[in-house]
Amino acid sequence: MEKLNEYKTLIQDKTPEEIMIWAESNFPDGKIALSSSFGAEDQVLTDMLSKNARNIRIFTLDTGRLFEETYDVIQKTKEKYSLNIETAFPDPNDIQDLVEKDWPNLFYNSIENRKKCCFVRKVKPLQNILKTVDVWITGLRSEQNPTRSKLQFIEWDKQFGIYKVNPLANWTNKDVWDYIKENTVPYNSLHDKDFPSIGCAPCTRVVRPGDDIRSGRWWWEESSKKECGLHLKK
Repeated sequence: MEKLNEYKTLIQDKTPEEIMIWAESNFPDGKIALSSSFGAEDQVLTDMLSKNARNIRIFTLDTGRLFEETYDVIQKTKEKYSLNIETAFPDPNDIQDLVEKDWPNLFYNSIENRKKCCFVRKVKPLQNILKTVDVWITGLRSEQNPTRSKLQFIEWDKQFGIYKVNPLANWTNKDVWDYIKENTVPYNSLHDKDFPSIGCAPCTRVVRPGDDIRSGRWWWEESSKKECGLHLKK
């Protein structure tokens, strides 16, 4: 894609803040959005956005099974930044069908069931939001998971048919936490309790010392294949 290659060249040497500013200035208002799970990386981007690119939309997916600590940091984030954060919820009828047919904790029984739950609670609501934008900004980093090792600052997302911008693609975990501390960014208190990656409460647990940072997500599955469907491997 000619435009994609042009964009890659334009932003390859930019900082995350500069990438956000570039994105805001090159795409129409309302057509670019940051997705936030209120994890550490997303909080960094929210702080950068609040200072440099406030016209970028922010949205989150409320699956209905989040930790209480996640709701706490949502509250703190809204209070600190006074930003409008859109919330996408699953279709109630989809949830009712899912629970009645497969029971509340179906995801432990098989990868197929887990992906079914992720689709209803996360992927489908995301699809509805992304239909309204041209650019999707994420907090993905290349060192988070083997499936993200070739992550670039900007990509074409074939699944959703839009540009995906990853300003923190080459940041380390230390970079993220240095920024949070230096800028007094609110973060999920579970990060202080050995939860480096936080999703739904039933599918997230403590990470043991020395383990991969995403080993606490869907721990009953093979580590190299663990994605919820929001960010598919190319």
